[in-house]
Amino acid sequence: METTTTTPATPVAQPAWEPTPHVPMRLSVAAISQVKEVIKAQGFEGYFFSIRVVPAGCSGLGYDLNLVKEAKPNDHIWEQDGVKITTDALSSKYLLGTTVDYVSSVTGAGFKFENPNAKSSCGCGTSFTT
Repeated sequence: METTTTTPATPVAQPAWEPTPHVPMRLSVAAISQVKEVIKAQGFEGYFFSIRVVPAGCSGLGYDLNLVKEAKPNDHIWEQDGVKITTDALSSKYLLGTTVDYVSSVTGAGFKFENPNAKSSCGCGTSFTT
């Protein structure tokens, strides 16, 4: 009887997430979970999580988050872990490479943006400049 020896396969590293204009950003596991929870609680199954950059705050730009029934014409649309996400082309440029997280602490809870394009933000952290 012949005996063969095999060596365990070396795990293949997953490629790092690479933003593209069509998928400019990603949501963390916590953010996905929160969006799904809100969609379910509000009865908005099938809605899109809309993320846009809008004029706001003392630094000039802010994030606008909404649940919308339909995406607008020419929006960038993608899905991540069962959440349909949409943003417009201009916002996509500001959001390229951004990770959105959901954080909760004793002082409050909310979405946190890690945006590599933000050069500075205001003192309260609600707006940014590029």
